[in-house]
Amino acid sequence: MRAARLALPLLGMLSLGACAEMDQQQRAIGTGALGGAALGGIAGSFSGDSGWGALIGAGVGAGAGYLYDQSQQHQNRNNRSNRNYR
Repeated sequence: MRAARLALPLLGMLSLGACAEMDQQQRAIGTGALGGAALGGIAGSFSGDSGWGALIGAGVGAGAGYLYDQSQQHQNRNNRSNRNYR
C-alpha cells in the first residue's frame, strides 16, 4: 500500500511531463482520448465491463479531439484571411 501511495503521484508527474513536447493537435487528441476513456470506463462499469467502455471511449474521444483541432485550425485560417479584406 505504501509503494502505491508513492508510485501514483510519481506516475502522474511523469505522464504530465510527457505532454511538454506535444503540439496543439497532439494535445487535443490526447485530451479527448483521456476524457473519453474516463467517461467510457464509468459508463461501462454500469454494464459490468468498464474495460471495453474505456477502450471505446478512448477511441471516440481521440476522434472528437482530432475533429475539434481541425475545426480550430479552420477557424484560425478563416480569421487570418478575413483580416486582409478589412
